[in-house]
Amino acid sequence: MNGRGTIRRDARRVAGFAALCAALLAPSLMAQVSGYGDKAVGPVNDKPPAILNGVGIEQRLNEQLPLGLTFTDDQGKQVQLSSYFGKRPAILALVYYQCPMLCSEELNGLTSALQMVSFVPGKDFNVIVVSIDPTEGTDLAAAKKRSYLRRYGHPETAGGWHFMTGTQPSIDALTKAVGFGYVKIPGPDGKLTQFAHASSIQIVTPEGKLAQYYMGVEYSPKDLLLGLNEASSNRIGSPVDNILTYCYHYDPQTNKHSLIVARVVQLGGLMTLLLLGGFMALMFRRDYRQAHSPAKQALGKEPKVNG
Repeated sequence: MNGRGTIRRDARRVAGFAALCAALLAPSLMAQVSGYGDKAVGPVNDKPPAILNGVGIEQRLNEQLPLGLTFTDDQGKQVQLSSYFGKRPAILALVYYQCPMLCSEELNGLTSALQMVSFVPGKDFNVIVVSIDPTEGTDLAAAKKRSYLRRYGHPETAGGWHFMTGTQPSIDALTKAVGFGYVKIPGPDGKLTQFAHASSIQIVTPEGKLAQYYMGVEYSPKDLLLGLNEASSNRIGSPVDNILTYCYHYDPQTNKHSLIVARVVQLGGLMTLLLLGGFMALMFRRDYRQAHSPAKQALGKEPKVNG
């Protein structure tokens, strides 16, 4: 019975693991095939079209931001970038608030990392989020601020979070200084209402100089803390690996841009599956050893009775 019980228990674990794999893989599979056009079949060439040649991040460490630029804050007030500098460093994120995927992943990753950082927004540093879409207004900026402040869990730090919108000239000047390349592309309606861009956040010194870049959508709390600490002393960091996470994938067979899960998120899902698989293998091996150990077999034998 012990052997049968072990087999049934292992079978249940295998079934549960298979269900978990399916649940984890389903979002990635759905995201890879969901697009604005028909599903493509056959081999696909991943080489991006010429329109995406301007998309990327050029790390311009020690570059002075144009602090005289004017933007509109999340309360509808006109403010200069210089208002947020002079005393403390800042984390700068260039996004757009109606981005269907990557920008939310970026801000989610930043907020999650800041939850594990001892520095306090508004006291030790500022968070500055600027929209690259000049058509977005104060209502969207205010809604995003409320959302991420709630996610952060410390409403008393509201004075350290700044969600900005601006005109095209101000946006152009800021993105050029940061080295943030992006292009407009057609949305589901065929109009140029969305943006292809890469994901990164920047640490800026109190003097307004770019001190560090962090790529992707997940950020190490330790690295953020170190970057802010060094930037507070106006120290400039070193370039990091320029592994870009794009928000759009070009499908040459349909000649359209399809929305996909960021590659770093897919890699995270793969690592999760590998870790779970290793864990299940160890559990099966342990149960097998326990079921077939000499001590257990000896206990299972009936004692001989002399008669």
